[in-house]
Amino acid sequence: MPPVLKADHFFTSEQGFPGKVAIIHEWLEARAGSEKVVEQMLGLFHQADLFSLVNFPVGHAPPRIPPHTRVHTSFIQHLPLAQRHFRQYLPLMPLAVEQFDLSPYDLVISSNHAVAKGVITRPDQLHVSYVHTPIRYGWDLQHQYLHQLGRGPRTWATRLVLHYLRLWDVTTAHRVDSLLANSGYVAKRIWKTYRRPAKVIYPPVAVQRFNCHRPRQDFYLTVSRCVPYKRVDLAIAAFNQLGKPLVVIGDGPAFSQLQRAAKANITFLRNPDDGVVSDYMERCRAFVFTAEEDFGITVVEAQAAGAPVIAYGRGGSAETVIPDQTGVLFQDQSPADLVEAVIYFEANQGNFNVERIRHHAEGFSEQRFQQQLVDWLRQQWMKFQQGHSLE
Repeated sequence: MPPVLKADHFFTSEQGFPGKVAIIHEWLEARAGSEKVVEQMLGLFHQADLFSLVNFPVGHAPPRIPPHTRVHTSFIQHLPLAQRHFRQYLPLMPLAVEQFDLSPYDLVISSNHAVAKGVITRPDQLHVSYVHTPIRYGWDLQHQYLHQLGRGPRTWATRLVLHYLRLWDVTTAHRVDSLLANSGYVAKRIWKTYRRPAKVIYPPVAVQRFNCHRPRQDFYLTVSRCVPYKRVDLAIAAFNQLGKPLVVIGDGPAFSQLQRAAKANITFLRNPDDGVVSDYMERCRAFVFTAEEDFGITVVEAQAAGAPVIAYGRGGSAETVIPDQTGVLFQDQSPADLVEAVIYFEANQGNFNVERIRHHAEGFSEQRFQQQLVDWLRQQWMKFQQGHSLE
């Protein structure tokens, strides 16, 4: 395993790099893809302070925050019922993130998928933002989100909140000195939403944790949160029709509903630990991914485990899966197209070489992320110090 980098090794006092770093993230609830990015940032800047609207780790897999890291939370942390329902305080989040006092810091790094980039900094502070996505339920998923609410006063109140949030979101994009995107897909969405360019640095994937040489068994696998936009229902419908074994690993509000819709050939595992997920990825015949995702870290993890991927060919998957080499991409987000993709995969299974799949996944390693982030930050800091444009 390559040695873990430390930013101190690259930003020396002779280079004039700042001594104080703040990292901003929306909430510390579970260990999902954006939290893994924050973990890598804290690994690079081991003396950085972490700011988060709330810090309520739940379940068996909370974010892995170093014990010495100081975590600062907002006033939302102390509001009634916030521990279980902090997302209901969305209208207050722009105000809350603006209250963080970042005056002691020279470098501010925001990890943004909702409001983190809205922190307020001085002209002599460098603020860079790693954007996982412009806030999805304010932009791309607005109509789907409102449809789930139905009709009535609550829906109209939500429309007003989302309208305000979009205005605030665009305005705060100009508070950031330089933007990073977690994929080319997100960089295009950043340009569409903010009219700002963004450098692409793919998120870190723990490639080394997977063994790609285990024998493949006769089942397909999908790993996903059970929420509507992940489209796990599409996989259920397709494999109900195919009659082939499918294992669904995940959790979320739609979990029980999906179980009821599945036939006997589909097995469910509710929120197992990382070791169990790795085990299934290393043994599955192929990994199925049905969402239009910003990046889709599980797609790369499956390839690190040597599994071919059958994925919807929009979003991050179009950048992380090589058709007919590391997987199959289907173009219509429908059960019929997924069925056709599975049949195509089985007819061409000999094209998918485990070593090639694993080698491709290694291009998304944690070491690569650390090196690219450090190099880019060093470049931005030097330009900032010299008064040059960062875009």
